[in-house]
Amino acid sequence: METSNFIKLKCKRCNNAQITYGRATLWVKCKKCNKLLLRPQGGKAKLKAFVKNVFK
Repeated sequence: METSNFIKLKCKRCNNAQITYGRATLWVKCKKCNKLLLRPQGGKAKLKAFVKNVFK
């Protein structure tokens, strides 16, 4: 069985890093430049940024 994890994303525009849940239900934007990092899809979220680290 597959489980979701917390992931550390790196913004493509400003290189700011932030941690979010892999099955997020809300749109996640960069706190520094407001660029979209992740959007929900009814299951695993669609990533729009680089994955820097995965926490299990």
